[in-house]
Amino acid sequence: MNISLKLFIEYLQIEKNCSQYTVEHYHHDINDFFVFMAEEAISDLKDVEYSDVRIYLTKLYEKQLSRRTVARRISCLRSFYKFLLREKLVDENPIALVSIPKGEKRLPDFFYEQELELLFESCETETALGKRNKALLELLYGTGIRVSECCKIRLTDLDFYLSTVLVHGKGQKQRYVPFGSFAQDELESYIQTARKELLKSKEDHGFLFVNFRGGPLTDRGVREILNKMFDHSALHGKIHPHKLRHTFATHLLNNGADLRTVQELLGHAFLSSTQVYTHVTNEHLRRTYMSTHPRA
Repeated sequence: MNISLKLFIEYLQIEKNCSQYTVEHYHHDINDFFVFMAEEAISDLKDVEYSDVRIYLTKLYEKQLSRRTVARRISCLRSFYKFLLREKLVDENPIALVSIPKGEKRLPDFFYEQELELLFESCETETALGKRNKALLELLYGTGIRVSECCKIRLTDLDFYLSTVLVHGKGQKQRYVPFGSFAQDELESYIQTARKELLKSKEDHGFLFVNFRGGPLTDRGVREILNKMFDHSALHGKIHPHKLRHTFATHLLNNGADLRTVQELLGHAFLSSTQVYTHVTNEHLRRTYMSTHPRA
């Protein structure tokens, strides 16, 4: 690995406390830029100029990447060069003047309640892995937490008397999130039986969710589990962990929750991050009106 990239990855992991999933994205995007540098015969990060970055942008658009992906690549490189400047590994930031393309305004993708029922019904709970998967699905939907937050949960973070979980969020922030009776039942069943079986007599590391080898479940592991569950259900399309988070927020708002409460539960620093879900619920109201009002 390039020494500059190695230092940057360590900075993301140690100082910024980024999730493994985020680190992998940075690693991939910066490596892509290194491939471009090699194609353009640019041997050192110090030699990259603004004009080179413009050429790189053109190549990204030629690949027909979405504006969102291009924006992420540029934002990634900007952070990388800011770090290099701080460490005095380069003299200037050629990305600083590059404008990030505005992303398409897409509504969050979510499950309707009937769709979610199909997903829950497809879960088998006869095996230890099946019980773990059902508990995982109930917790993700029942709390709206991020996958990275879910993987950090320890047994000591759960309070079954108050039905709450202590969530370790972004930027070292912590919050308590309640969960319902469905999640509680599945979590208690998993912890009392399946988790012990999955540990396979290994020393208990304390993390709530365990993989099939007995180690802590990772972000990638959660994604693979959800994909397999989705494939075994009667649903069509794609699933991603954030879709359950979007579903959590949308269902709360559809059923009368106020925006501030949803903001607190999601752990959003700014209300504007939560307001995107009001567009989803407004669309839901519009469709309901159009399909039910006699004069629509």
